[in-house]
Amino acid sequence: MSFSENNKILEVKNLKTYFYTDGGIVKAVDGVSFDLKVGETLGIVGETGSGKSVTALSILKLIQQPIGKIVGGEIIFDDKNLLKMSKAELQNLRGNKISMIFQDPMTSLNPVYTISNQIMESITTHRKLNKKEAKKECLKLLEMVGIPEAKNRLGSYPYEFSGGMKQRVMIAMAIANSPSVLIADEPTTALDVTIQAQILELMNELKKKTKSSIIIITHDLGVVAKYAKRVMVMYAGKPVEFSVVDDIYYKPLHPYTIGLMSSIARLDKKQEERLTPIEGSPPSLIDLPKGCVFRKRCKFAVEECRKKYPQFVEIEENHWVACHRAGEFLDGSLSRI
Repeated sequence: MSFSENNKILEVKNLKTYFYTDGGIVKAVDGVSFDLKVGETLGIVGETGSGKSVTALSILKLIQQPIGKIVGGEIIFDDKNLLKMSKAELQNLRGNKISMIFQDPMTSLNPVYTISNQIMESITTHRKLNKKEAKKECLKLLEMVGIPEAKNRLGSYPYEFSGGMKQRVMIAMAIANSPSVLIADEPTTALDVTIQAQILELMNELKKKTKSSIIIITHDLGVVAKYAKRVMVMYAGKPVEFSVVDDIYYKPLHPYTIGLMSSIARLDKKQEERLTPIEGSPPSLIDLPKGCVFRKRCKFAVEECRKKYPQFVEIEENHWVACHRAGEFLDGSLSRI
């Protein structure tokens, strides 16, 4: 498989993933579209419950069934729609061409198998290596992700590792077969700040070595600012803004993105400026309000916002927004303050 630098390695089109519960239909992902370019790091941000993780799990069809179901859309990789692949084709794809670093390393590793057994399983499933060759490859991976005294840790169990070391093992498993796409779902959750920085820097270095494209899912806007090239902002299961990182941080055009930027500490702000939280809570995904789903929390909402949901449109080159008033933010007739 070969891609030019300008090609899209992955394209998600109008993805819809619903969960059928006793309380009603939860529209966890409802019309998500984006693309990922070769060698790019794409950030997906939003509050808890915005649909970030469900989007990631949908790409590999890891949605819990029968409650969850992908009801619409396309996911194009290597000119094939992943949603139409057979179970055998998907098993060959997962952990091979597309890998995922899951949110919680504490529960993602099997406690009764050694670290080497779990990494070797990923290697031997997709590559024709014998046990000795796989063990050698495993050692190389552990050294690559910075496990100290890696040779002596091959026979260790997950409980013998710290949270940061477990996450490094998860990364080793994910990159074992040099995937074209690496999905990192909250890769630094539950880790202290110093370890978070080490893990993120490690991922960035490995991306350069393996030439993978990365989707990083997080609520940490500082992480996205440093590592991502483009950013998709999600709210209540939908994308509300999508652009290059500088536009998202310095020229946001959706009130939700503006709110996110105002609620975090930034070095380019004066020290005495107070952080402004977004008032209210996200709506229930079972019973979404008519019109714009953000309007009840939005100080810029007008009558049109109550009547219909805004289309997700390209308001300027490579800058997509779903807001009735985005044009006013763009031309400066409406202040973000």
